Amino acid sequence: MTEGTVLWRPTGPAELALVAESGWRAWPPRLPDQPIFYPVLTEDYAIMIARDWNVPASGAGYVTRFTVDTAYLANYEVHQVGGRDILEYWIPAEELDDFNAHLLGPIELVRTFPESADPA
Repeated sequence: MTEGTVLWRPTGPAELALVAESGWRAWPPRLPDQPIFYPVLTEDYAIMIARDWNVPASGAGYVTRFTVDTAYLANYEVHQVGGRDILEYWIPAEELDDFNAHLLGPIELVRTFPESADPA
């Protein structure tokens, strides 16, 4: 059985709609100004971004949870981008299809900000 690592991703409404269109099985390609895909290592960090950045930027923020093949994920370094618990992976945009191929199961929507926001 493949061992998996649980990761989190804060998203806005547009990205979440594309995830839903994929059947909750893939992250959409990055936009030209998004050279990396950055899943985060803790739900708390994802909540902070969804609530404090996505809501002001787009009116809603969502936290998703998903599992990636641990052996595959070992190809990438964890980056500390702030405090001790502000940790994320940096997946180059051109490697996102391969990353998606190593998801174990569906992407799950676990939190919505504000709570009244209508998810995709």
